[in-house]
Amino acid sequence: MSTAGTIDRPLTHDPKKQAPMKAPATEPTGSATPDFTTTGATGSRQNRTREMQLIPEAMARAHMHERLREAEQQRPAARLIAARRMQRRAERASLRARRALAIAVMQ
Repeated sequence: MSTAGTIDRPLTHDPKKQAPMKAPATEPTGSATPDFTTTGATGSRQNRTREMQLIPEAMARAHMHERLREAEQQRPAARLIAARRMQRRAERASLRARRALAIAVMQ
């Protein structure tokens, strides 16, 4: 049997022994997709990689900005909680002082 191998089941797995890839005969020689210039492609590729390298930095900056905004929003609430805590502490101290004064007057 001398049938040629298929893409899924090639005759050999050695790339040197396989037939070279050729353009299909149905496709015209002048392809619809124009060739690109290597300088333009290289320049855009460099810009893309530079932008890709800066993405984590931009994400970190946005994350930090969001955390600062959250902290600014929580700051008044934290102040209110601390003020209420100090007020309760002052009220307890005031009650202790009153009791001490009442005990001192009674004796």
